[in-house]
Amino acid sequence: MRLAVFLYFCSNKPLIMKKILLFVSAFGLVAASSCSSGYQLKGVERSRIVVDSRYDATPDAGAAAFVAPYKRVNDSIMGPVVGRVAHDMRAAAPESDLSNLLADILVWAAKDYGEQPVLGVYNMGGIRAALSKGEVTYGDVLDVAPFENRICFLTLTGEHLMELFAQIVGAGGEGVSQGTELVMTKDRKLVSARLHGKEIDPAAKYRVTTINYLLEGNDRMLAFRKGTDIIAPEDPSNNTRFLIMNYFRDKHAKGEEVDSRVEGRITIQ
Repeated sequence: MRLAVFLYFCSNKPLIMKKILLFVSAFGLVAASSCSSGYQLKGVERSRIVVDSRYDATPDAGAAAFVAPYKRVNDSIMGPVVGRVAHDMRAAAPESDLSNLLADILVWAAKDYGEQPVLGVYNMGGIRAALSKGEVTYGDVLDVAPFENRICFLTLTGEHLMELFAQIVGAGGEGVSQGTELVMTKDRKLVSARLHGKEIDPAAKYRVTTINYLLEGNDRMLAFRKGTDIIAPEDPSNNTRFLIMNYFRDKHAKGEEVDSRVEGRITIQ
């Protein structure tokens, strides 16, 4: 019964099922190798059980009844619609519609903090799901941004900004906001960088918005550690998932779909 319920929960989570199967296989190997000296491992066999929509035709009545009250609570939290997207969106390097959107949302949200950043940076690794054309729910946003990342602001000199751009293309590309023009080689070297139509002035100061995870220099964006005038609110309400939902709700209230396109923010020479 417990196994049936567990599989019911995981039926629409192929990644989870894959991890379960890998764990079972690994556990069997460890268990076999730890038996008494009277036994020897002769071989390891495994089989893959695909849990997909085929099982929806004949659901386990007991498992469904057990899950029903929890499903109602889950759906009441995850189900509300926050907006709509004009087309399917996903994250991909060096540039993608979804990574562009999330970097732009950071810049959009900055007004509520009295900030006017010229650049927003959102890491590809922090984008954990895609968005499908049509309605977007709270649960969809949570899938895209599941981590406790919060918006933050800092100032970089032009010299350090160029270091950041080099690190971004060195990673193959990250989410950067509108107005960014980076040109890179196939072997991930920075060729040129412009921001809002202008060359980067090494001595100038640039206000940047990103997430606290990157502010710490993670994902090899070490230039962020050189930032000054840092504002990093700690309250959970500053979590990026809430900013994303606010953006969708704002668009929805205006009768607009959320749209974002690949537009040459990062190009390969």
